[in-house]
Amino acid sequence: MNSQLISYLFKTRAIRVCPKENPFWYTSGKIGPYYINTHFLFGSEEEANLLLKRIDSLKEDKEACSGELNKTLMDQYRNNPIYKGTIDTLMAYINAHLDPSAIDFVSGGERRDWIFSLPVAYHLGKPHITLFKDMDAVVYENGSSHAPGDLDGASVMHVADLITSASSYTRAWIPIISRLGAQMNHSLSVVDRLQGGAEALGRFQVESHALISIEKSVFEEAFRKQYIDEAQLKMVLDYMEDPDGSMRQFLKEHPDFLSDALNSGGRSAERAKLLIENDFYNLNG
Repeated sequence: MNSQLISYLFKTRAIRVCPKENPFWYTSGKIGPYYINTHFLFGSEEEANLLLKRIDSLKEDKEACSGELNKTLMDQYRNNPIYKGTIDTLMAYINAHLDPSAIDFVSGGERRDWIFSLPVAYHLGKPHITLFKDMDAVVYENGSSHAPGDLDGASVMHVADLITSASSYTRAWIPIISRLGAQMNHSLSVVDRLQGGAEALGRFQVESHALISIEKSVFEEAFRKQYIDEAQLKMVLDYMEDPDGSMRQFLKEHPDFLSDALNSGGRSAERAKLLIENDFYNLNG
């Protein structure tokens, strides 16, 4: 467990734990006690969100995107200790657990992966395969981008901000790499949410690695470092033990939570309606 990286995650609110009486609404319509936004490790939430806006603009020109973004990322690497520390931790992991000489290319997928994959490629001195959601790709090396061509069995390491179920990999990133004639042999993510992603990658012969896995020990360390309090820790640990059961119990004990969300309008109301329509927590049972 990387204690320094855990500090970065909580200091930047890349992992954010809710107040004890107010769980977060997730896009699915379920609720839970924490959010993970790994890209905040760029330095802060504000800097990360500004960067994503810049990426949205840059990716309109696929040939120029990687080079321009790489300049921005390396400037931040030189000037922001949290971002530098995160990239340095990725590099230390690669040197300790993988064989850099056996890696021919580093890949990263649109958009958040690029924040971590481009600097890793730079430090390894490897070409970067910039993968786009529309199934396109360019290779960035020696300061310029070009069409990939046939990569002739090359070995690829994919670097990601976060892995959950690995749906982006199986839907897009692995098929693109295969189409280019290469093999994705390794994936390295900053955070693994332990939601089946590593197992899904294993079915494609991709070995999954992560700096941090979202286990109880991460939140216990955050409590020891006073990033969260005892009530927050208990809520997270209960949730990790039984996600649906703990949130069902919360809703039973806090009947106003759901009605307040329905009356609030906006996104919370939409998600509350999803919860009721899908009866996620069997509230009438």
